[in-house]
Amino acid sequence: MQAWQVHELGDPIDRLVLGDVDSPQPGPGQLLVDVDAVGLAFPDVLQCRGEYQVKPPLPFTPGGETSGRVAALGDGVEGFEIGQRVVAMGGGLAEQVAVSAGMAFAVPKSLSQAKAAAVPLNYGTTWFALHNRAGLAEGETLLVTGASGGTGSAAIQLGLAAGARVIAVAGGTDKTAACAALGAHDVIDHRGVDDLVEEVRGLTDGRGVDVAYDPVGGDMFQQVRRCMAWDGRLLVIGFVAGIPEIATNHVLLKNYSVVGVHWGASLGRDPSSLGRQMAEVMALAEKGVVDPLLHPPYPFDEAAQALQDIADRKVVGKVVVDRTA
Repeated sequence: MQAWQVHELGDPIDRLVLGDVDSPQPGPGQLLVDVDAVGLAFPDVLQCRGEYQVKPPLPFTPGGETSGRVAALGDGVEGFEIGQRVVAMGGGLAEQVAVSAGMAFAVPKSLSQAKAAAVPLNYGTTWFALHNRAGLAEGETLLVTGASGGTGSAAIQLGLAAGARVIAVAGGTDKTAACAALGAHDVIDHRGVDDLVEEVRGLTDGRGVDVAYDPVGGDMFQQVRRCMAWDGRLLVIGFVAGIPEIATNHVLLKNYSVVGVHWGASLGRDPSSLGRQMAEVMALAEKGVVDPLLHPPYPFDEAAQALQDIADRKVVGKVVVDRTA
């Protein structure tokens, strides 16, 4: 079968190679899945470059979310059947993958295979962030940066589902239009305002926001921290724009919390939490509340370009490679 692999570290467009590899066999507790679509994200780019905290041995196949159909069951697997549509954490950019049955979930009829591949990482991270880490309550105000991206768009949808008022921050007319279409109450184009902090304060009558969801980092984090309300919770999701330093005197004076969100590590400590989170998310998908925002899907033979476009910040929504396209 064919699979994309990284043999040398570097930018995806230079280092990702499509070639023939041995077909996997499902071990005990695993499913063999015929791959339909693969969800990609910025951590995949960092892994290609060797810059992510988890460094798989070379060669490796990128992609941590896989939707497809069950082709075979490993020993001891129950609750799945041949031909069933599933989405799983794990797998990647290959024609077939073996994944843990404990990390696989049935796909509701409301989701296409491409949209199903956009669910686990973004919505799992965001559910954990908003509910487990921030305790977002109905009626609170949620600020989302990078709001047109995969995690940001998930935060808009899950924030609205929780009854929060959502303020979305994105850069450029296409990205802000996408945020408005998702239902954000207010949308700010950070490229078109002189002072983001004053814009947010104006929208909140000077009070600030209860919860901020920041996958951007860098200078954006420094602006977001100045938007926090008393007793607010600033969620550290990622560092696309760089790792910021924290002014702890400001944290003290405004009495807000800076909260780390390491969803992957949380699953290692409590593996059963993934099932609970996905049950909540898939229930919202059944109702149409969870409906992933997708960048136009890439065909399988353009997977390297898909990852490079993530690296170059050229995408709106979740990036998916669709083998059925």
